[in-house]
Amino acid sequence: MARMPRFFLPHTPIHVIVRGNNRAPIVIDDIDRAFLRSSLRHAAAKRGVSIHAYVLMTNHFHLLVTPFTKGSLSQMMQAVGRVYVHYFNEKHVRTGTLWEGRYKAAIVDEDRYLLMCMRYIELNPVRARMVVDPAEYRWSSYRANALGAVDPIITPHALYLALGDGNRQRCAAYRNEIGTPIASGELSRIRDATQNAWALGGKAFLDRVDALSRRSRRLALGRPVRDDIQQEVESDPTY
Repeated sequence: MARMPRFFLPHTPIHVIVRGNNRAPIVIDDIDRAFLRSSLRHAAAKRGVSIHAYVLMTNHFHLLVTPFTKGSLSQMMQAVGRVYVHYFNEKHVRTGTLWEGRYKAAIVDEDRYLLMCMRYIELNPVRARMVVDPAEYRWSSYRANALGAVDPIITPHALYLALGDGNRQRCAAYRNEIGTPIASGELSRIRDATQNAWALGGKAFLDRVDALSRRSRRLALGRPVRDDIQQEVESDPTY
């Protein structure tokens, strides 16, 4: 089955997931995490991608980004792969691929899902029961978006900036936002869209994507998602 082309609409965010091959770790220690974060920051700046939220987990990472041009995101991910995989293989005396195939990505309806995706990403360590409070986890954008910490990898999105007139007000509004649980149905939509390369949004947004890019969703009479894949997505809190 041919791969569907990547989504791109100007000024539209994308939720990205990269997983380790066979779910193997992509980081072993904090030095690896710091190098991966630095690699992402430099590649994003060089290739023209704004990073609004991220989390670096043990065997995968999530990003919420806005690419400037159609090729920006792919170029950024290729650059990260070249630099970080070489570093990781050399340090840990291994060879071969580190990532599990192509990165997964879903274009995001910013009006409806941008802040929800930020919450989804930054609460990943909580869902995985690594921490109780997302502020305890150093390797995400939560401290920047919710507490006002300086994080050079982050470029705030306009909708985040609109949460308040100043940094303190924005952070307080975002903490209130992130304290609201994400409904199970919305969690499933985020996971399904990203895993299967669909668009994430309301009907008007999906119709616009259909008209300007490619088919944004599964055909109503098409083949259903394989049961084993759907069960894996729904049962894994770190998707």
